Amino acid sequence: MNATIEGVRLAGTPEGAVPVLILGVEDEDDVVPIFVGMQEATSIARGLEAADIGRPLTHDLLLDVMEELGGRVERVVVSDVEEDGLDGGTYIADLHVTTPRDSVVVDARPSDSLALAARTNVPIEITEGVFERGREDPAKFDQLTDIRDVGGELE
Repeated sequence: MNATIEGVRLAGTPEGAVPVLILGVEDEDDVVPIFVGMQEATSIARGLEAADIGRPLTHDLLLDVMEELGGRVERVVVSDVEEDGLDGGTYIADLHVTTPRDSVVVDARPSDSLALAARTNVPIEITEGVFERGREDPAKFDQLTDIRDVGGELE
């Protein structure tokens, strides 16, 4: 199923603000929320904005190194959810990369994979089973603050 990053928002919890990445899925009304770390959320938001902050952040560096070595991100697939006792489980992603020698699939966290996708505009996919497991009504996230509106507070 084809997906897009709809946004990165902040959900209030008793422990403080927790970033949640919202994946929209083509031809579906529901979205898939994926809770990510604050640094990854900030990196994804910067990638979506194509913001150049001068020095490369970790995801920028990884992409630069990959490209210097002749590699290219082809697509990202959110492929599975592992049960871990937490609400929703742990999402698993596959980073599909073409290199001068071969095409490879690299196991990666969704947050890292989607930070690279935000910088490269490669296709994002989600398996039907993951969508069915994680789907939520988008209205549930409408009132959450977009992480880009927080700005300098995240640095």
